[in-house]
Amino acid sequence: MATPSKAARTARTSSAPATITSRDNRWLKEFRLALKGGLPTESGFVGVEGVRLVEEALRSACPIEAVLFSETGERHHERLAPLIDRPEIAIPILRTTDRLFGGVADTEHPQGVAALVKPRIASFDDLLRVSEGICSPLLVVLAGVQDPGNVGTILRTASAFGATGAVTAASGQSGTASPFSPKALRASAGAALHLPVLAGMSLPILLTQLRVANVRTLAAVVGVRFSASQPAGAQQAAPLLGEIAPPLAPWEVDWCEPVALLVGNEGAGLPEEVERSADARIRIPMSSGIESLNAAAAAAVLFYEAARQRSRHTQSGTS
Repeated sequence: MATPSKAARTARTSSAPATITSRDNRWLKEFRLALKGGLPTESGFVGVEGVRLVEEALRSACPIEAVLFSETGERHHERLAPLIDRPEIAIPILRTTDRLFGGVADTEHPQGVAALVKPRIASFDDLLRVSEGICSPLLVVLAGVQDPGNVGTILRTASAFGATGAVTAASGQSGTASPFSPKALRASAGAALHLPVLAGMSLPILLTQLRVANVRTLAAVVGVRFSASQPAGAQQAAPLLGEIAPPLAPWEVDWCEPVALLVGNEGAGLPEEVERSADARIRIPMSSGIESLNAAAAAAVLFYEAARQRSRHTQSGTS
């Protein structure tokens, strides 16, 4: 359940608030910066927009600074009432005109409800903690994934298939889009507010920490073509001395071990030095005519195989 910030606890009053009618209102400035500007506020709050995403934010353990309704967005109040109309929550409920809400919103056709939420800060140790019944940590590392839509979709997919944490890092070639930008949060459907996310990590330091923690690193690489009659392991000859081993297929990986999947830039992939420093490379075999998958689609395929194996492990452990 969401927790209010200190400012929120002091700002709320028992009476219904007046409608904000000035675009220079300090609350609208905060929402404009967080939503249309895509930047965190001075206090570290980010903007979420739309009834579903606001609902996810309210259900999370993240502090909420305020919830803003437009005139037409007021119709969503009933749906959110169990989460916001409780004295112990004490979140400021703000109202403004449709016109002014449209001036702060990031979407083309806003639903008329938004919130300021502070993402929880995860540590490296948080990523390695697993709930009872989970066989091991399963992490996704986004290294140089520039499109916020891809970032959000990968986090949503990873969370759906049982990932226990995520890290964003620059690859040396490019940075990774913030998982807490409005577009990434929409694409993640709120998963970034529930999944432990360590944002802006140094990739070399992270790889060292993963190695010390005995977490196996898998570098996702562009698929290797094969024919339907060709065995998955027959794409490449055995590596020569000094060469890195051929990439593994998803089903050749033991996903019940502690694993971190490294996903690189949409166009350039992972830097060569990162591929070589990883414990293994992994690729999705594809039929001829298809060079590669979108980064988010590839992550979905890999995490589905991880979920399949980990589910069987859980069932065998409880039987």
